[in-house]
Amino acid sequence: MNRPMKMLRLAALTVALFAATHALATSPIAPAFPTEPPAPGPAPTLTVPTPSVQVLANGLQVVSVRRAGLPLVTAQLVLRSGGEMDPPQLAGLADLTANLLSKGAAGKSAPQIAGAAEALGGSLAAAAGWDESGVGITVTTPKLPQALGLLAEVVRQPDFSADELKRAQAQAIDDLHLSLSRPTALASLAAGRGVFGEGAYGHSRSGTPASLARISRADVQQLHDRLYRPDNAILVLTGDITPAQAQQLAQTSFGDWQKPATPLPVRPAGTRASHVPAILLIDQHGAGQAGVVAAHAAPPRNDADYYVGTVANAVLGGSYSARLNEEIRIKRGLSYGASSRLQSLGDAGMWLASAQTKNPSAPQVVDLMLGEFNRLGTTRVDVQELAARKATLIGSYGRSLETTAGLAGQVGDLAVYGVKLDEIGKYIAQVQAVTPKQIEAYAHKHLDAAGSKVVVVGDAAQFGDAIRKAHPKAVLLSSTALDLDSPSLQPGAAPAATGKH
Repeated sequence: MNRPMKMLRLAALTVALFAATHALATSPIAPAFPTEPPAPGPAPTLTVPTPSVQVLANGLQVVSVRRAGLPLVTAQLVLRSGGEMDPPQLAGLADLTANLLSKGAAGKSAPQIAGAAEALGGSLAAAAGWDESGVGITVTTPKLPQALGLLAEVVRQPDFSADELKRAQAQAIDDLHLSLSRPTALASLAAGRGVFGEGAYGHSRSGTPASLARISRADVQQLHDRLYRPDNAILVLTGDITPAQAQQLAQTSFGDWQKPATPLPVRPAGTRASHVPAILLIDQHGAGQAGVVAAHAAPPRNDADYYVGTVANAVLGGSYSARLNEEIRIKRGLSYGASSRLQSLGDAGMWLASAQTKNPSAPQVVDLMLGEFNRLGTTRVDVQELAARKATLIGSYGRSLETTAGLAGQVGDLAVYGVKLDEIGKYIAQVQAVTPKQIEAYAHKHLDAAGSKVVVVGDAAQFGDAIRKAHPKAVLLSSTALDLDSPSLQPGAAPAATGKH
């Protein structure tokens, strides 16, 4: 570009900048940036059809929810059994069994099963949780019969090949080693043992490196034979499907699934005596940060005050703006995030708060967590704070129902826990009905300080003395000496008798 052109453009730019500066100087002053978020708007109206329920002659429950508009259907085969049915010393068996379903079945290899699902436009996903295991797929409506046929094969005719079992064990053990190297993950596992003790929910649902290595093909096959049966299963179909179509398709794919003559295994108690101290410090020597977890027993899913607990947890630590994150991160900068969750299970539950912080800050975080537990049960929640937390819950719930897979997950959970299925459309009203007085009473009843379990994992040389000074009964263990299969987390403890056999 020649010099005259450069000078011309420079002059034009100068004029433009002068004009812009003059306009800003003479324009009215812009309003100040708001310092408070806007008030929550009115709760949206949620319209969800009441699920239809049918039962086949073999005991299989068929639950369908029609959502017309898109030619999509999600199919999930859900068992009413999960990690709580792991035999003693075989933690992770239910999870491993579910994982192997899609790794070979009815003569098809794992790649062939994946290819068959892909040809239908979907993918098979299998997993086990507490109280449930399942496998699911989402496809277009015309592909549903073939998808259900594939689902039936992997659920009813898994191969459980020795090679796939070995591969799955190795991968699960590697994943566990990585997970347990994280202070908060190890603290959460120990806190679960502290709350549920020798009960069925106390062990690691994902297993331990030692327990996974002990699992044999015979163990996997036996668990499948005992639990994977039609009278212990629910077929959930959500999307572009009518109840009549759901029954017909279920009968075609699962109608000849034989119900065993033997009764279902007895479910073990979720909670039993705990041998973990109220304050447990686990020394992970050289850890760069500490994981702090405070846990407490909570009511089961069918508790009459389930929605009160749900809202109470939203206030405590269910979102970024909830109390734990406000006190620990926003006000003091002690963590990148602090949160809590309420886990409501079959016959028990757990309330768990967690944060990762600098090692020297761990004592302060412990005190803040316990203080927030106590405050929730001793003071009323402000009306504005409560409205904001309810809005978060309602928005999250609405988003969870946007897809057929999300809808199937919500309906499946209700069915597993025997909750009336029409509650799928009553969530917003139930949440909105919760009052500050109810939250205070609920927290006072279920979050008493005497029942708390606190676990801190990290470099104990930087926080151990301070915590033991404030809590003289705190117990210090080394991470290298833990026995994750023991109810006490210490070597030498005999395995609990759980009545599973």
